[in-house]
Amino acid sequence: MTDPIWLPHYTLTPTIARWLMEIEAARAVVEHTPLPPAVEAELRCRARLRSTHYSTRIEGNRLSLAEAAQVIEGQRHTFQGRERDVGEVQHYWNALLKVEEWAAQEKPLTEELIQRLHALVEHSPRSKPTPYRDGQNVIRDSSSGAMVYLPPEARDVPALMSVLVAWVQQAERDGLPAPLIAGLVHYQFVTIHPYYDGNGRTARLLATFLLHRGGYGLNGYFSLEEHHARDLAGYYGSLAVHPHHNYYEGRAGADLTPWAEYFMKTLAGVFTAAKDEALRYAQNPPPPEPDALRRLDRRARLVLALFAHTERITAAQVAQTLGLSKRMARNLLLSWVADGWLEVADPSRRKRAYTLSAIYRQYIGSLSAMSDDEAA
Repeated sequence: MTDPIWLPHYTLTPTIARWLMEIEAARAVVEHTPLPPAVEAELRCRARLRSTHYSTRIEGNRLSLAEAAQVIEGQRHTFQGRERDVGEVQHYWNALLKVEEWAAQEKPLTEELIQRLHALVEHSPRSKPTPYRDGQNVIRDSSSGAMVYLPPEARDVPALMSVLVAWVQQAERDGLPAPLIAGLVHYQFVTIHPYYDGNGRTARLLATFLLHRGGYGLNGYFSLEEHHARDLAGYYGSLAVHPHHNYYEGRAGADLTPWAEYFMKTLAGVFTAAKDEALRYAQNPPPPEPDALRRLDRRARLVLALFAHTERITAAQVAQTLGLSKRMARNLLLSWVADGWLEVADPSRRKRAYTLSAIYRQYIGSLSAMSDDEAA
């Protein structure tokens, strides 16, 4: 490889410009549509669940949406013969929480961040950043075994990743729209294919990170992964921007306009759907929040939303929901018990569970109703 920089080849067509305007319009509406914090927390929780389920489903995960919810909420930890599927869901959920945290902290995109993200996707929060692959990998059709794509050689991966990160930094300085940056990074990451496994999941999380970091997080109400999963043919077809399967035989300098149009159209649809949902809840708001709910901070509200699906929660569930260690989760739970909005369900048991106090239990009705609407 001789090219020291990456200059993605694409045309900012009127179609792309139109989708960008729709994305911007939906973003403005959501930002100016206040919702009760409990409703916001539930919308975010639902979007995270769907993102986790559908992104892992794209890669062959066999858990249903309901089963993924059971895993995330800590209601079930094993499914016979699907242990790997359970792990993938848990890892993606943790990685998504970390992506949101990094974006809120305005962390720049670096190679270390990418390697840490991949470690979260493939392993656990305590895993070391994953080094890039040291050998060749091949993408094959799952049914026929035919070669679909031959990524660049391992020796070229470090340089390709370095110039990708440098391009993002320059694009942000130049004011390129965050949705366009996110889409192009998604494409180039899966094209480089820097890892043996987990490239698709990591690429989708990187796109989410760049959207959130660029001010297009939409309060966490959207699941781009769901729309990719529901249109797999369109998703994969748009990524295949050149007919030759070899990276060095056309993919490296391919025209990315078709992919950019697909990504912007999909994102515009996702943002419009999130906007419509926010407006629906704004037009039919629950009763004004009582003082007891207003006193809860962001983390407490995220945990409160768990009770829309279960009567008891554990430290493990709280740790997973908030992206904390179990020790920190236990400390938070003890403080919330002291504050009076949680109670210990059974103090005699070694593995404690927690329930809502009576005064807070009455506030779960609106969240449960939202969940019923979703199921319908």
